Amino acid sequence: MNTTFVKELNLEKNSSNVDLDINDFVKSASKVIVPIGPITNFAARNPWTDMEQQSFEEVARRFKSICDVDIYPDHSVFKSAWKRGNINQQFLELKLQQWLEMQSLDLPREVANQFCRAALFQEKQACESLSKVELRGMAKELIRFKFKFPKKHTVQTYSKRLEKQNDKKMTQVLNGQMIKWCKLFLDESQAVWSMPNREKGFYYSWRSLVQYDPTVDSSVRKKLNNLPKEADRALMEALLGLEISYSEIEGYLEAHLLALPGWAGAMLWRSQQSNKEKNLLTEYLAVRICMEYALVKPYLPLPQQKIEDDINLLESLIASWANWGNFPIKDWLQLSQEEIKARLTLAYKFDQIVRNRIWLEAWEQTYEVQLSNIICSNPDNKAENVKPTLAQFAFCIDVRSEPFRRKIEESGPFKTFGTAGFFGLPIETCQLGSGHSHPSLPIMFKPQFRVEEYSSEFDLKPYQQRQQTVNLLSYTFKKMKYNMSSSLILPEISGAWLSLQTMARSFFPRSTGILFRKIQEAWLRKPSTQLSLNHIKTSETELPIGFTEEEKVHYVRQALIMMGLIEDFAPLVVICGHGSHSTNNLYASALDCGACGGASSGFNARVLATLCNLPEVRKALTEEGICIPNETVFAAAEHITTIDELQWLYVPELSNKAKEAFDCIQEELPKVSEQANSERIVKLPSSAISSRDPRAEAQRLGEDWSEVRPEWGLARNAAFIIGNRELTRNCNLDGRAFLHSYNWQNDKDGTILNNIISGPATVAQWINLQYYASTVAPHYYGSGNKTTQTATAGIGVMQGNASDLLSGLPWQSVMQSDQEGYHDPLRLLVVIEAPKEFVKRVLEQNHPFHQKVQNGWIRLASIDPEGHWDKWY
Repeated sequence: MNTTFVKELNLEKNSSNVDLDINDFVKSASKVIVPIGPITNFAARNPWTDMEQQSFEEVARRFKSICDVDIYPDHSVFKSAWKRGNINQQFLELKLQQWLEMQSLDLPREVANQFCRAALFQEKQACESLSKVELRGMAKELIRFKFKFPKKHTVQTYSKRLEKQNDKKMTQVLNGQMIKWCKLFLDESQAVWSMPNREKGFYYSWRSLVQYDPTVDSSVRKKLNNLPKEADRALMEALLGLEISYSEIEGYLEAHLLALPGWAGAMLWRSQQSNKEKNLLTEYLAVRICMEYALVKPYLPLPQQKIEDDINLLESLIASWANWGNFPIKDWLQLSQEEIKARLTLAYKFDQIVRNRIWLEAWEQTYEVQLSNIICSNPDNKAENVKPTLAQFAFCIDVRSEPFRRKIEESGPFKTFGTAGFFGLPIETCQLGSGHSHPSLPIMFKPQFRVEEYSSEFDLKPYQQRQQTVNLLSYTFKKMKYNMSSSLILPEISGAWLSLQTMARSFFPRSTGILFRKIQEAWLRKPSTQLSLNHIKTSETELPIGFTEEEKVHYVRQALIMMGLIEDFAPLVVICGHGSHSTNNLYASALDCGACGGASSGFNARVLATLCNLPEVRKALTEEGICIPNETVFAAAEHITTIDELQWLYVPELSNKAKEAFDCIQEELPKVSEQANSERIVKLPSSAISSRDPRAEAQRLGEDWSEVRPEWGLARNAAFIIGNRELTRNCNLDGRAFLHSYNWQNDKDGTILNNIISGPATVAQWINLQYYASTVAPHYYGSGNKTTQTATAGIGVMQGNASDLLSGLPWQSVMQSDQEGYHDPLRLLVVIEAPKEFVKRVLEQNHPFHQKVQNGWIRLASIDPEGHWDKWY
């Protein structure tokens, strides 16, 4: 170890008066990645959630520099949108002129404008064909002027630097090793033999096994023999060996985390699940950087690349002027030094990231203008609904609810509301007979209560026995499949049945799927159940079961206020959760409710509806001024988004008026479902979209095990509208808007608006950026083609056997075809219906939201009581 460097490191540390704790560095560096849980509970995440204190453009530059990832759409995406009329050229020109006005350029405006416009549209000017020899020569000529461009220093890993300098595939080798060890350690279901000593931690297990790994060169294994027993000490020694300065430690760790953000994210998620593994990410980095040090040590120290990098930069700037400025290479020497600097500076500043930012902002402004025209020209947005409402429906804000809500309102005297799909209930749910529970709330929150389904002992015991029989058969089949000896005879035992099932599912997917489901339901015969809503005291380490009387009132009051339903109750109020249905789909949970952590929100709907019907709850609410009539009954249903059907989950005894409403709804629902399917199904790229029966085609898509797009999910989401339903009633928003009910007149202190912004709007933003990231960087933030994915370790998917753990959405969730996109990668537009002072107040009080708007992660607009549209970004 270099003792001089250690002294320098200690001097830096002492001068800054900071204790060197490597775990603190790891925690800070981990902000560049996000936790990635099992795919069975896939919930949308914002990939840059801890980086919003920086501007969107700053983060884009950072990722481009560290890992060569573009987080703006590429030019082909913009040109395609422009040709479709989705980007107004006037806005492009306006954004360009605004950028030019903000620059200090020593060039005539017309010259700068001509160059930038050609670069923006990627229009090559008539000029000589570029010669690499001439480019190189001119760059070497101009480097003598020693032009300095503002360049943000970015730390790169030694393995990546070595790869650039002598073409050694160090990063590929290092990644391959990490993928192998992470798969072994994180495996939940697939490995026949688990990783030895796994309970002692990732670093300990790796350290004890790597010396026997034949895929690692013996000289490298030798260097890894004497590593410290503690991961944090090993990591620190490796950083010292690589001579990473104190000021660069965090950046160096970030670069390594971003090399495989999926596996690193899985380690981060595991570290958050138990205190025992809280330093798991430190262990991951210790393994990776110790391995890197052993691999690159023979090549140290690496030669400096600064001059070569400067020449390459000048080459690109000279080429851009030849392409877009109609300026031949030979003419550069005819300019003065000041003129050369001015032209190079313009080309340097107006780089690809700036051009992409202008295109994206013009696209977003085009959509905003289109949306404002739809809403502000709606003649019904000020009209009051004078007809008596027969039934009210509270839907999740999910964009798939928008077309369905519209069809329900068109079908009769019905009114709909929008609220977050977990309905404000911070619960963990457990269904009858299940040994597993699920946190049914947004993933940024922790459950506070547990609600279970239960039944009478007489009904429960036989049901559990039937369920155990099914589970035992499944477990036995799986054990035989993965056992070395029994797997040889398994095809002989199961071949005939599985072959018949395969043929039936392939040629008759719809009828076969429905038949199998009916057989399973007939066999299991799930009894009627109740919910454990009354408070049961548990141990300090467990969540309390049910609610106290005060808590019941609190959560019902909160839910009704959040959805804006505190007066004028209809005879029947339906709380509508939502879920999806598909077969052979690893991403099934991605189509369920994002506000329930990637699960159906039907359970939450049933809990809330049941609480709303409790006499003691209604009595307490009446004393507070929320008077629910005796004739009003709450029911629960689930919107099945794949087939656009409403399935009843809980229908208590109905009053006469509620029964009238229920019968009316039952009569209208088949027509609503058919109309919603007809509107939705034609958007899917399927060979059967011309089917005369949209409902049958929707069912086929959900049952067909070869179908890669059972539905579009939340693709093309673009706006989050907070306001009265009258604002958007009868507006066809094309299933692109999250709709949250809000009446500013009932929110004098702004608490409701602030809660909507902090909760539902944040969930919507995470969903929006998950789709955005999977579209603009599918190789990095998406998960590739569904048909070539490999289920990995029971926790996620890979492409092939040696890729990163893929954290985002598959290609088929955002693309119409291999060549044609479907999701428009636009950052979420939040629209608030309220006076300006309400918007100012929420920006002042909610710093994280203000930061998102200011730094370009969210766009904000408002509509005041007079109908004026204002922008706040």
